Amino acid sequence: MYEHDSIKPFEGKEGSKKEQVADMFNQIAHRYDFLNRFLSAGIDVGWRKKAIKQLAGLQPATLLDVATGTADVALMAKNMLPSLQQVTGIDISDGMLELGRKKIADRQLSNSIQLFNGDSEAINFPDASFDAITVAFGVRNFAHLEKGLSEMLRVLKPGGKVVILEFSKPSLPGVKGLYNLYTKTVAPGAGGFIAGNKAAYKYLNDSIQAFPEGNQFVEIMKKCGYVSTYKKPLSLGICTIYCGSKS
Repeated sequence: MYEHDSIKPFEGKEGSKKEQVADMFNQIAHRYDFLNRFLSAGIDVGWRKKAIKQLAGLQPATLLDVATGTADVALMAKNMLPSLQQVTGIDISDGMLELGRKKIADRQLSNSIQLFNGDSEAINFPDASFDAITVAFGVRNFAHLEKGLSEMLRVLKPGGKVVILEFSKPSLPGVKGLYNLYTKTVAPGAGGFIAGNKAAYKYLNDSIQAFPEGNQFVEIMKKCGYVSTYKKPLSLGICTIYCGSKS
């Protein structure tokens, strides 16, 4: 059990973290993509591209995108990785999945990208089903971090690779101060004004602050059985790519 495992979007309300996260994303789904671009000034698109590039040498034919949301990474991976034949996305928010399916249909990719309601801690696929797995800004939302990481390893094929993109905390003093001001004050304010849900973006900050990042997260991946693990900090440490493989 890690500190972030117990942090919920709506403190004081009933429901497990998993139930509250699904409810939160259902509430903000209609503004999620816009707020991502707005709050990051578009930098998040580049972060996702750099994460997907970690799979270029693997040339995967099948990819599972966990916590796929509105399918940004699923669509980007299909575009960037010529070897990909089938992309599967899972998420616990039906509201996000509905928007993702519309984006996929608009690009006429429904035959090669499929989305399902699915739980990262109980992935409904057999062992060794996928060549690669991606998770973009989703592991903070796991109610049981090690259980989710272990489930992803289970459905990964031997020699396969997982790429995790997640927020982290910059360590440079000046950058750290600005970042904390932004995540604690600016983002929740914008989330409340634009999406009508300040709590969701307060949760964003709270979960980032509690998340076991950097070398600690790499060690957790190793503990769960991943090999050839490494991390790549991005944008002065605001975001980090974590990678690991299955032996």
